[in-house]
Amino acid sequence: MPEISEQEYSQQRLQQVNEALGSGMFVYVRKLLQNMPAYDLALILESSPTKSRTILWQLIDHDHHGEVLEELNEEVRKGILKNIRPEKLAAVAEGMDVDDLAEVLRTLPDSVYREVLNSMDSQDRSRVETALSYEEDTAGGIMNTDTMTIRPDVTVDVVLRYLRLKGELPEATDSFYVVDRQDHFIGAVSLTAIVTSKPEEVISSLIDEEITAINVEMPETEVAQLFERYDWVSAPVIDEEKHLLGRITIDDVVDIIREEAEHSMMSMAGLDDEADTFAPIVKSTQQRSIWLGVNLVTALMAVAVSSMFEEILGQLAILAILNTLVPSMGGVAGNQTLTLVIRGIALGHVGESNSKALLYKELAVGFLNGIIWALLIATVVALWKQDMVLGGVIAFAMLMNLTAAGIAGVSIPLILKKMDIDPALAGSVILTTITDVVGIFAFLGTATLFLGT
Repeated sequence: MPEISEQEYSQQRLQQVNEALGSGMFVYVRKLLQNMPAYDLALILESSPTKSRTILWQLIDHDHHGEVLEELNEEVRKGILKNIRPEKLAAVAEGMDVDDLAEVLRTLPDSVYREVLNSMDSQDRSRVETALSYEEDTAGGIMNTDTMTIRPDVTVDVVLRYLRLKGELPEATDSFYVVDRQDHFIGAVSLTAIVTSKPEEVISSLIDEEITAINVEMPETEVAQLFERYDWVSAPVIDEEKHLLGRITIDDVVDIIREEAEHSMMSMAGLDDEADTFAPIVKSTQQRSIWLGVNLVTALMAVAVSSMFEEILGQLAILAILNTLVPSMGGVAGNQTLTLVIRGIALGHVGESNSKALLYKELAVGFLNGIIWALLIATVVALWKQDMVLGGVIAFAMLMNLTAAGIAGVSIPLILKKMDIDPALAGSVILTTITDVVGIFAFLGTATLFLGT
């Protein structure tokens, strides 16, 4: 019997849950959901229509509500949170990691958020308020405060006795952070070093010089790059005075990487990366109409250019047939470059220091591709219509547009980045406008010069 994929298994399980819900078999659904991991429960909620989510949420074990909230995307989480009373949400928040709880609270209306904080005990409220004081997309916004700290002058034996007394470690603990009496960060000692060293060894002699601290204000994308570059499992977070504030773990970084990938993919289509697949029809229509309207405006610009050459289009019908070919090829070539550059910016590969080199490279690629495809399309058109001049016209327009597409594909994201505009969100629309306008103008303008009567 062939093994089924994880996606097929998830779909089968979702179908099983939906069929049971539709039949009113709520006890059976509760039993199905009982032993599922939090991620799978979140996946079922996100994959269900909005009406079913309220019922499913009630059937999920209340002890798992906090873990499930952590896994949900923002839009789905908002829909569920609006039906939970503040005091109930405070109970759900118990046991949640501080960084995850802070993320949940940021999605609440101000009045509800205050009520939830007031429902917490003073220690939890203080920890959450500290996390909320940092910007959401910084190291401070994603760090957790559950760190293991030790003094530099104690021995390994003292640390091991402390660990046995404590009985447990925070999740994803691979290092202990060495601090002085004022909580200034001195360094880190790996768990491996603690376990394998002699009991009389002093902690200060085991500090790993390769483990560096992250500033609390560092953007989360830079944090993810450091984790990727150095294969960290966790990293300490410090303020300007080098006080240890908390730590960031690999699970938080995986979430950042996934969110960045989703953001890039959804933004290219003009959609919010937290968009709910099963959002209400009216809401989805409103969200998509904005960028459809922007696209209409840019398309009308291309139409306006075409209308300038109405006379030549009326004389030669073949020009109307071929008119879409040049902008289409330019759009594809430009989007290839645009995607490459946006990815390079996100990974930190592209910046002011090497942007000129990249521009020259993509200019050369665009020009070379222009020559290749210009010759090919010119040959096809010349043989098809027995007209060398027409073939030459479309060849020139193809060369110009593919070259322009290469320049625009590099320039647009770099300019938008300088203007603090997301290149993934606005780049594609601007690029399409440029390749359409340049392609139509080059083709019909050249045709008017050489084929007009």
